[in-house]
Amino acid sequence: MSKFEYLKLADAIAAEIADGTLRPGDRLPPQRNFAWERKIAVSTASRVYAELLRRGLVVGEVGRGTFISGDAKRGAAAPSEPRGIRIDLEFNYPMRPEQTALIAKSLDGLEKPAALNTALMWATSAGTPALRSITAEHLAQNGWSPAPEQLVFAGNGRQSIAAALSAVVPTGGRCGVEALTYPFVKGIAHRLGISLVPLAMDEDGVRPDSVQKAHREATLSAIYIQPATQNPLGMTMPSARRADLLRIVQKLNLPVIEDSVYGFFDNEPPLAALAPDSCIVIDSLSKRVAPGLALGFIVPPPRLRESVMASVRSGGWTASGFAFAAAQRLMGDGTVAELTKLRRLDARARQKLAIGRLAGFEIQTNEKCYHLWLTLPAHWRSQSFVMAAARRDIALTPSTAFAVTPGHAPNAVRLALAAPTMDQLDGGLRTLASLLSANEADFDSTE
Repeated sequence: MSKFEYLKLADAIAAEIADGTLRPGDRLPPQRNFAWERKIAVSTASRVYAELLRRGLVVGEVGRGTFISGDAKRGAAAPSEPRGIRIDLEFNYPMRPEQTALIAKSLDGLEKPAALNTALMWATSAGTPALRSITAEHLAQNGWSPAPEQLVFAGNGRQSIAAALSAVVPTGGRCGVEALTYPFVKGIAHRLGISLVPLAMDEDGVRPDSVQKAHREATLSAIYIQPATQNPLGMTMPSARRADLLRIVQKLNLPVIEDSVYGFFDNEPPLAALAPDSCIVIDSLSKRVAPGLALGFIVPPPRLRESVMASVRSGGWTASGFAFAAAQRLMGDGTVAELTKLRRLDARARQKLAIGRLAGFEIQTNEKCYHLWLTLPAHWRSQSFVMAAARRDIALTPSTAFAVTPGHAPNAVRLALAAPTMDQLDGGLRTLASLLSANEADFDSTE
């Protein structure tokens, strides 16, 4: 058999998915059985399955097997854009009823010629002295206060992550990440030619020994982690773990890309408060304000600032002058601080509702944030549960979206609680509780 035969077999399976012969949720045979049926070597079957995983056509669940992905037709490695489904528990885009009036009041006058003329001018990754000063004050938290001259700006949080990765991890390099992580970092790393290395976790977050092990196996260039209200698990890294982890990364001379986009929900300062020369802090405006008001903040150590700024420029990730002008007003007059308070109260109320409606099921969460992790009963598989929920107009994210290693996703889903109204959220959670109590066989793909 030619070395490209496995690609032909993968194409054949892809064709069966495309024409509906194989449907989302269908289970492929074990690799040995597949090899026997196709009269090929088991090693070739393994390459076929790996290729299908790479394309996003199948998902693997530990101890359960390989299944046709619910996202098979688009081959997505991460969640799609919001699809307009009735109850969206897939994306955390919080919209409070009172926020529009608050934002409108803050931005009143920005449309006038003098203000608009400034907002429409060319912007740079360094912003302006006034914006840097206001942003530094805005980001200060529990004893940590970045210097205004450290700040670099990008168009949004994802672009900030991309710029930081590009600045410290070379093409072909390796970056350690939490084994379950922010889904879009996988696509960012792929486009930058960076290999992500999963780091083992426990209830306190990334284990320091897993960083040592990964670096010993092959040199890491950096690690990317979320120490506060981690996505998808919700955990906040305790002080002892932070100190242990920083000892290791400093010993190994590893930069830490610290994603603090959800950090405003907690009172813990970033790791940079303890290790300012090792950490690049990432934050953004949209989670605090609104999805349509995006601006990314990067706080690198002074020694890395020029590299980060060069990454922003070369990536085309510079924010617009209008975003700068809007952000300066919103942060400067206290609107962002007021919206942050509202977000925190709203998140706690939604968590309380979710914990009550899902009582009796295995969940991991943080009462301060907008998402929770639901481990499914043994009679459900994550992809099938997501599809059963979708048929009831509820969008969820399967664990496969967060797993760094294909085929090693736990049997779980993430619920994002921010987008629906409270009545919609209540109804959706009641429906999910009913589904969890039922058998998967009662909700097959023909329903």
